[in-house]
Amino acid sequence: SLFRLKDLELATLGDSDVHVKMLAAPINPADINMIQGTYPILSPLPAVGGNEGVGEVLEVGRCVAALKPGDRVIPASTGLGTWRTQGVFPEETLLKVPGDIPVLSAATLSVNPCTAYRMLTDFQSLAPGDSVIQNAANSGVGQAVIQIAKAFGIKTINVVRDRPDLPKLVERLMALGADHVITEEMLRKPEMKDLFKSIPKPRLALNCVGGKSTTEMLRHLQPKGTMVTYGGMAKQPVMVPVSAFIFRDVRLRGFWMTQWKKDHAQGEQ
Repeated sequence: SLFRLKDLELATLGDSDVHVKMLAAPINPADINMIQGTYPILSPLPAVGGNEGVGEVLEVGRCVAALKPGDRVIPASTGLGTWRTQGVFPEETLLKVPGDIPVLSAATLSVNPCTAYRMLTDFQSLAPGDSVIQNAANSGVGQAVIQIAKAFGIKTINVVRDRPDLPKLVERLMALGADHVITEEMLRKPEMKDLFKSIPKPRLALNCVGGKSTTEMLRHLQPKGTMVTYGGMAKQPVMVPVSAFIFRDVRLRGFWMTQWKKDHAQGEQ
């Protein structure tokens, strides 16, 4: 097995180190990709898994100024190794977060909501009343997109896979602020024209699936619209009709939160 549970001796607390008790750490697809060795960033082996999470500061080194016992912290970058009960980390690898954020929300704060926010603001100048279409709308990023877009006054068209409990999923996404929830099968039907009688065609599409889902979603973009790909859960290529480039001048972009953090200074974050 590539992965096993082990008891490790806690590192000695250095002058600039922080002793943290982990409170929660999720499992993200990127974590699995790192274990498989297919992610662009790989930790030197042996390594502790987990890139996200929230912890409570137990003790700080004598040179640590920005953190104190009792503070809540999250990783500042990828590869910290959050799947552990406790750890000793350099101060610069941690970010303080407000203590009133629910534990589960804080544990997923550093990747999914940030990805959603940046994609909604960095690729198209959207205004209240504009619309966005996204697949995998029930994913962590998808749910964040729904809520942030709602706060901005932007309409969302949310594509999900068909399933036996579809009405429950639709109800849950609508409660978050979704305007429309449709299946991938519905995305391909002529009835989509009726949907756009009450909502403008999207200028922005967010893709984390690939394959047919992406191609069908792209057909509904406005001319000069942008599709941003941030994942490939179907493990199929993004295929775009030549006519979409020539006659509608659509733009295809990619987004990776880790790269965004590298490209922007600490102060700008």
